[in-house]
Amino acid sequence: MALCVFGGEAMAQIADLNSAINKAGRQRMLSQRMAKAYFQIGQQVEVERSKKILDSSVALFDRQLVELKNFAPTPEIKENYLKLEKSWLAYKDVLVGAAPSQDNGRKVLEISEQVLALAHQGTVQLEKQSTTSAGRLVNVSGRQRMLSQRMAKFYQAIAWGVGDDKSAGDLDKARKEFAAAHQELASAPSNTPQIKESLELVKQQWFFFENALNQKAGPDKRPQTAVATTSERILEEMETVVGLYEKLK
Repeated sequence: MALCVFGGEAMAQIADLNSAINKAGRQRMLSQRMAKAYFQIGQQVEVERSKKILDSSVALFDRQLVELKNFAPTPEIKENYLKLEKSWLAYKDVLVGAAPSQDNGRKVLEISEQVLALAHQGTVQLEKQSTTSAGRLVNVSGRQRMLSQRMAKFYQAIAWGVGDDKSAGDLDKARKEFAAAHQELASAPSNTPQIKESLELVKQQWFFFENALNQKAGPDKRPQTAVATTSERILEEMETVVGLYEKLK
């Protein structure tokens, strides 16, 4: 009975395509945020907060995956979410149930990339169903959320010693992509005064986040803590921006 109620409720929770693109994009972000939180717990950085972030992100990913599978408007999109579900089960298995270890941390880094790729594919497929410019803006702004967590993920992976030979390059690439996409969003013709104001707040948070990313991780954990806190603040501001783009028609 509970499953039926949840299924119906989940279907009702995605009201339109913009809402679906937002939630699909949020799955990308969560794939990176969970890895970040895992690496922070492993390093004893902001432990209680990081545990809450990990637990709530796992629950939200689960819930949105059900909603997106139910909403899927084409067989191809449905198939992608079934693939994502398999990858997600493997990811969740490594993330929860045991105290973080560096061995598992390397697996987390690897699987987080696979989950991200499928979550991104679903978002792009949904955006292609959109007939308005709002669909693209929801996708691009939603990707900024993911990039904020991706940068923090690679920073914490390197700090903990679980990063691979590509991690530093991937971190640098994400930084460049974030800065470029912010420019694109700032110059979007459909920006309302409220969106412009929110993007200005993101720009301010980006200054603090970049400063944190520029610090070399150390044994006192202060740089890692700065990255943990600033990555959450910029994520919060970006969530507001995506929500505003979602309301555009």
